[in-house]
Amino acid sequence: MTLSDEVIMTDSGNDSESGNSSPAGASIIAQSSSPLTSNSSSVFASLTAGGRLAKLLAREKELIATLEQLTRDIEQLEQTPEEDDTKDGGEEGEGAVAGAGDEEADDLEEFEAPEWCVPIKANVMTYDWDSLAQECQFDVILMDPPWQLATHAPTRGVAIAYQQLPDICIEELPVPKLSANGFIFIWVINNKYAKAFDLMRRWGYSYVDDITWVKQTVNRRMAKGHGYYLQHAKETCLVGKKGEDPPGCRHSIGSDVIFSERRGQSQKPEELYELIEELVPNGRYLEIFGRKNNLRDYWVTVGNEL
Repeated sequence: MTLSDEVIMTDSGNDSESGNSSPAGASIIAQSSSPLTSNSSSVFASLTAGGRLAKLLAREKELIATLEQLTRDIEQLEQTPEEDDTKDGGEEGEGAVAGAGDEEADDLEEFEAPEWCVPIKANVMTYDWDSLAQECQFDVILMDPPWQLATHAPTRGVAIAYQQLPDICIEELPVPKLSANGFIFIWVINNKYAKAFDLMRRWGYSYVDDITWVKQTVNRRMAKGHGYYLQHAKETCLVGKKGEDPPGCRHSIGSDVIFSERRGQSQKPEELYELIEELVPNGRYLEIFGRKNNLRDYWVTVGNEL
């Protein structure tokens, strides 16, 4: 007889004396350990399920937060201009949106230069300007300098896609050798106005006017870019003149405001070239820091990205 049998018999005897039958006592003893085992399993299962539920809820919160962030990023990208020429916390000039070169690269693969343009692929810092100056004196010089920024940290995903030049390098360009009389057009960003005026004086030009390009989207709305204080929707081109008017120069033509869509990376509005050609018909035109999408018939274009 085992110890458990003795316990059952003892309890049965006690129950008999108290008037209870032994089967009922045996039933109570038999069931005394069963509820404990069942409850322990239920509690363990409940704790396990609760832990898994907590993990799932935490994961759900993470996914919701990620989805909300992605939604905000998509909305920001939809509001960002296709070409955001942001410089120095919002200065606009010759720049590019990171990753925006794929479509342009496809366009340039199919690019055909205008028949009567004169492209010169060269580093403007080492190019033999003296030889060019001996061959031709220009009536108009146009440039979009790659101004060096005060900071190299682009804003809102914008990256600078070309080499920037310190002001002292731009100063060294032998512009006075290239033109005795005529006009200069300089695209400028907000924090380089003073420097652009200084360059004009160094090269013998006097400021006479400026042209504002109001950028537009394909829907003819203003294409706002990111600025430091204000959103920018325009670029400015300063106009200087030295010496006498070039032959055939016309006065009071066109407008000093251009409303035009943005085009390719760093591509300035075609209306500016048309304005220059109207100002000085059949002139000798030179563009410095030009790119493929700036090439134009009857223009000499010098740049290292042609």
